[in-house]
Amino acid sequence: MAEPWRDRARRAVEWNWRLRSVGDPRPHYVICGKDALAYYVARALLESELPAGGARVTVVVPERYRSNGPDVAGLRGVRVVRSDRLDVSTFEAAGLAGATGLALLHQDDVGNLHAALCAQAVDQQVRQVLRMFNGTLADGVRKLIKAPVEVLSDAEMAAPAFVAAALGEVDPSSFQHRDKTLRVARRADVRPQDVVCALAHLSEAQGVELLPAEQAGADLVLAEATGQPPGTEVAARRLVRARRRRRPVTVLLGAVRGFATRKIGVAVMLVLAVIAVLGALISRTEGASPLEALYLTLVTTLSGADPDTTKPAGAQIMQVVLNLAGLALIPLITAVVVDGIVNARLALHTGRLQPARAGHVVLIGLGNVGTRVMAQLREYDVEVVAIDKDPAPRGGALARQLEVPVIVGDAALSETLVAASVADCQALVVASTDDVANLEAALAARDLHPGLRVVLRLFDGDFAERVEETFALGVSRSVSYLAAPAFIGALTERAVITTIPVDRHALPVAEVPVAAGSELDGRPLDVVNRDGQVRLIARTPAGGGRTIWWKDLDPRQVVFAGDRLTVVARRRGLDWLTRQCAPPAAGRVPMPHGHVDSTSRPEPVLPAAVPESLPPPTGPGIAASTSGAAHPVPAPLSPADGALPPTRDAGTRVDD
Repeated sequence: MAEPWRDRARRAVEWNWRLRSVGDPRPHYVICGKDALAYYVARALLESELPAGGARVTVVVPERYRSNGPDVAGLRGVRVVRSDRLDVSTFEAAGLAGATGLALLHQDDVGNLHAALCAQAVDQQVRQVLRMFNGTLADGVRKLIKAPVEVLSDAEMAAPAFVAAALGEVDPSSFQHRDKTLRVARRADVRPQDVVCALAHLSEAQGVELLPAEQAGADLVLAEATGQPPGTEVAARRLVRARRRRRPVTVLLGAVRGFATRKIGVAVMLVLAVIAVLGALISRTEGASPLEALYLTLVTTLSGADPDTTKPAGAQIMQVVLNLAGLALIPLITAVVVDGIVNARLALHTGRLQPARAGHVVLIGLGNVGTRVMAQLREYDVEVVAIDKDPAPRGGALARQLEVPVIVGDAALSETLVAASVADCQALVVASTDDVANLEAALAARDLHPGLRVVLRLFDGDFAERVEETFALGVSRSVSYLAAPAFIGALTERAVITTIPVDRHALPVAEVPVAAGSELDGRPLDVVNRDGQVRLIARTPAGGGRTIWWKDLDPRQVVFAGDRLTVVARRRGLDWLTRQCAPPAAGRVPMPHGHVDSTSRPEPVLPAAVPESLPPPTGPGIAASTSGAAHPVPAPLSPADGALPPTRDAGTRVDD
């Protein structure tokens, strides 16, 4: 079971920015990963303005790897450690001891678990965030790891965005916080009294405007879910649109066409044509009726005829040819039967022998994301046909359990898409892990169905935007971009409840605790809202009192230490709010509770500036980042201090 949000928020009051007695006081995060998720998490930590003056980031990547998107090792300002194994020596080389957080973001559940146990041997206090797909294994990890741990699934968080885009809905899923169930909806679909806040204003001229100041004119809103669950409404609409149009003649012709190979079929047709011509000649020469001629032809072809030397030469020649045709026809019939049985078994095994469908969703790729998308579509009772190159994909067992047909083959080939009835489907979701293969499959599907709604998974965000503009393929989604806010929140002890996808943006919904003496302690609620950045939707008073929702919030109310503020924000807005709610810096005098001063505010004490004339520090206690900036790190303890300096494994290399 996941940890309750209330407990997470309570622990977050203690704050996760731990100042070190020696070295750089900024929080240090270690990120192990090589894909786009690691890139977005590392970049967000580097760009965030934490109360301690920023963050130090160390990324651990394999010695040789090929990035399928943005390269995390290429970020300016990170320290890179190259190692093919995430073991104790690697974590010691990365400086994990005393670090603030560790993110294990490889797409390997068992490998991440092993790395977490090794990290626990280095530092049992460091907070760990693991990326896992297997929910059962995730529950076990929370019991095995003694250190503070959070287990998240990027596929589970991103799947609702793919489902919403495939069904042409805003977001069919909902989330629950405290005593309310909230969902994303179009303003025209909800009652005015159920609107919590405006999320976005969509226009062709200005694009997407997030958290607009004009609440009434927003197209997308966050609303309270009342009455029938949104998933039930979506399922009902999908059932009406997805009624099958049965075509028995087309199904029969397709079955006959797929019964034998093309070469055997051509041979059979040629032999039957010869028999038909000879039968017509027999009917004319012997003066027999059509039925009698058919009888004579079949008997002569299949069983042969007694020789008759008294027949004319022409009749004897036709009789011999018919016997030869019969000798050729019998093995061809046997070959057709055998080939048809073999093809039928192969078609059943690969899923190519499928009835004609209409109104369904074709899903390409049954990996982590594809499996989650398939499960959620089936929850809404939407018919799904899956395509995967692997005969035993990750989601194959769940597909059999949900009775979802799986076609094994290359989705870029037209015959594979025809077998899945792409021409009559309502949407195509391309969720494999190869950008090139995804684009090829989308273009091939558009050739069969020009007006098809395509939801395309692409890792590179810039590439995705250019594909949308150039090819007009529909909607592109980045799993890593959608899931990154939740991983960042878990790593920095921010209680991120969920992430709302809006076009190609992501809005985290988070609960931020107010620390004693912070900038917001004693300030009115009105200062929390910032147009385009932060929108306050609820406040939970200190001591676990009843949550005050948007309807009853008074902007003149005063924020006290221990309050928990629930907001919808952009990433920079959430960074700003986190700084405002953080404990005071050294030397700052806390404001008394209840004191509100709208005219003057004590300026935060900034760290002493380093004169520009001084050269950058160098030496054994300094580790330079890839951007050229030098960051002081604690010098290793000597044996006289009671500890030995960390050792590096031969397979670990540090890029300073």
